[in-house]
Amino acid sequence: MNNEITLKLNVDDILLQALREDITNEDITTNAVMRENKNGQVELLCKQDGVIAGMDIFYRVFVLLDQNAKMQAYVKDGDNVANGDLLAVMTADVKALLSGERTALNYLQRMSGIASYTRIISDMMKGSKTKLLDTRKTTPNMRIFEKYAVKVGGGCNHRFNLSDGILLKDNHIAAAGGVKRAVELAKEYAPFVRKIEVEVESLEMLREALEAGADIIMLDNMSTSMMREAVDLVGDKAQTECSGNVTKERMRELLEIGVDYISCGALTHSSPILDVSLKNLCVLDD
Repeated sequence: MNNEITLKLNVDDILLQALREDITNEDITTNAVMRENKNGQVELLCKQDGVIAGMDIFYRVFVLLDQNAKMQAYVKDGDNVANGDLLAVMTADVKALLSGERTALNYLQRMSGIASYTRIISDMMKGSKTKLLDTRKTTPNMRIFEKYAVKVGGGCNHRFNLSDGILLKDNHIAAAGGVKRAVELAKEYAPFVRKIEVEVESLEMLREALEAGADIIMLDNMSTSMMREAVDLVGDKAQTECSGNVTKERMRELLEIGVDYISCGALTHSSPILDVSLKNLCVLDD
């Protein structure tokens, strides 16, 4: 996310909303102890082993508060970090450092936590043909950050939003009147360049989806034995995706089934944060 245009178009408004949530009219504590504008420095320290993600976002928060803010970074997104590491030194107006601290850390901790958990699972998948996908189970207004963190950790992105791809789930199928009719309607409506994915919960639904010409079959919350049978039935007629209750504890078992994709909502909805903090602030001489 280090592209200036990308940040201005897609990120700045979200960061400003987060800052406004934390500062409605003033930072009363900071204004009480800092009556003048003075530059300062503060260290970004790692307090837990993991994978760092979101350094540009962390920095951007301070730039929005002080356009002259500078960051000396000692790590980049995707790097392994360890407890005690000095990650960066921030230099900016002390008021900006104090007022932006929590917002900047919230983004960095959340994104790094997702990248760290994703790295654990993606490392377990090395050597297999299966790709790890995220889902839309993201924190509201945090999707662009959380899906980016998944990529940093070694995963791949599923569709970004509802405009990004066709996925016929159980309620879509019910609304259409069945799998076959849902696929027919999707093919009729969607541009020909769009693939059609169908969520199935039984082998009967699977057969119907294949006959209707689905491009991708999502095997949702199936038992291991049923998924094995499903993959055999699909063969090379479509791609397969395993979804539902996917955790790192089940990963080896799922990889043996031979699906093309495994989607894991836990990457974004259950990853613990990575503990980092800003310490040792000092006011610089003029």
